Amino acid sequence: MNILIIEDEIKAAKALADNLKKVRPESQILSILQSVESAIDWLQNETLPDLIFMDIQLADGQCFEIFESVDIHIPVIFCTAYSDHTFEAFRNNGIDYILKPFTTNEIELSLQKLEQFRNFFQKQNSPAELLQIIKSVIPSEKTKTNFLIFSQNRYINVPTGEISYFCKRTEGTFLSTTDHKVYPMKETLEELQRQVSPEDFFRVNRQYLVAFKSIREVQHYFHRKLLILLDVETSEKVFVPREKATLFLEWLSNR
Repeated sequence: MNILIIEDEIKAAKALADNLKKVRPESQILSILQSVESAIDWLQNETLPDLIFMDIQLADGQCFEIFESVDIHIPVIFCTAYSDHTFEAFRNNGIDYILKPFTTNEIELSLQKLEQFRNFFQKQNSPAELLQIIKSVIPSEKTKTNFLIFSQNRYINVPTGEISYFCKRTEGTFLSTTDHKVYPMKETLEELQRQVSPEDFFRVNRQYLVAFKSIREVQHYFHRKLLILLDVETSEKVFVPREKATLFLEWLSNR
């Protein structure tokens, strides 16, 4: 089996490669890539592998950006330190999701699940059998229902449903509510993105993570970008870059 590893932590990548050699000695590691950019370039110019092991957070962004540029029709096993992107992972050819630090046994179980899927589609199995395989693969996903904010010497509990957007500025990260209140956050925008539901929030660009319920209107703009109008004011115009426009519109429509 030819395997591609996309992982920005060198130690983790080498450990994964060593473990793969233990459980599947016949496997070939085609390459170890560390960034979204290098992965896109490799996948566009090389013969595709049989399987990809892919970290969620890479050196220059999240791995899901790769799927916006390259059509990947092969199975992917996601390796990450966080469990908050489960369903986004499975929407992008994910057949399993293992958390760091992973063990040889976990890798073996993931490869067995891959073989289960392959065997299913090669045989005349029932839908009930496929359902059992899917249930064994998909873990439960937990997302935050509220955020505890410390502001002006007091703690404030902000329900996730009352958040209009999160944004990143030079001075830090901020949360804006539907009633036009703004609070500073200690978490980065990337950390916040992992904590909220991908069904309810979308990372439209590097500065904004917006809630579906706060999007009032979307307009076409120059250079195939999209302009988002929210139900609360923002300090600048909020754009979806053309690379994300199609994915964003699909997210809006699949409610």
